[in-house]
Amino acid sequence: MLQTRFLVTSDDVQISAVHLPSSSKTAFVVAHGFTGSWRYQRVRKVLRTLNENAGVIAFDFRGHGESGGKTTVGLLEVNDLHSAVSWARELGYHKVVTLGFSMGGAVAIRYGVGQGLVDSVISVSAPAFWFYRGTTATRRVARMVGTSWGRGLTSLILRTRIEVKPWYGEIPDPPATAAREIPPAPFLIVHGEQDHYFPPEHGLEIHHGAMQGWRARGEVGVKPELWQVDGFAHAELSTPDELTERIARWALEPA
Repeated sequence: MLQTRFLVTSDDVQISAVHLPSSSKTAFVVAHGFTGSWRYQRVRKVLRTLNENAGVIAFDFRGHGESGGKTTVGLLEVNDLHSAVSWARELGYHKVVTLGFSMGGAVAIRYGVGQGLVDSVISVSAPAFWFYRGTTATRRVARMVGTSWGRGLTSLILRTRIEVKPWYGEIPDPPATAAREIPPAPFLIVHGEQDHYFPPEHGLEIHHGAMQGWRARGEVGVKPELWQVDGFAHAELSTPDELTERIARWALEPA
């Protein structure tokens, strides 16, 4: 039975979250992509497949769905993920795996194995760099975020409320650099060969950064893994059940 809850982040934002329980001692904490929600069918099909073999916690990032606040498109969302991961530990799960899609993948990489609460990290369709504008799709997102009319339409149609200036202060390391900090924990990068937002080079760059970190630590732990998936486009909407099942098997295998 679904268990819903509002989590409160360290900066006092209420986050709508859901728990799909399991007898397994492993939980996936799923971070959706920009304009997503755990209530959307494209996300829930992923949750259902994962829940066949593990517990699942999903949540709406700030500014999305039923959560409070406004989205900063990846900057402060690490606080949202931390709240969800902490809930997984409170529920007694022994192993916690973060699984992020697109923006959620970038957040999962930035969060890494934060405070020792995460055992492994999976990113799907994540950007390697901030402010990438190399495709028609990302230029469209830039207009959604960077213009008043774009933010208005996004709020009205997609139920996603965007900060007027979502990025401020010191810019954090991009995912390709932040990936260095994940090893020796297991790290899986999944990227589609037909990704129309972030081309396959993004997956390669994230993997390259992770490999640098793995080598710097003396090649201990699990070697970072990259799957470049033929026929796969972008994030949850394009993720078939077979790919979700394959990802789950990877996470559930003993390290």
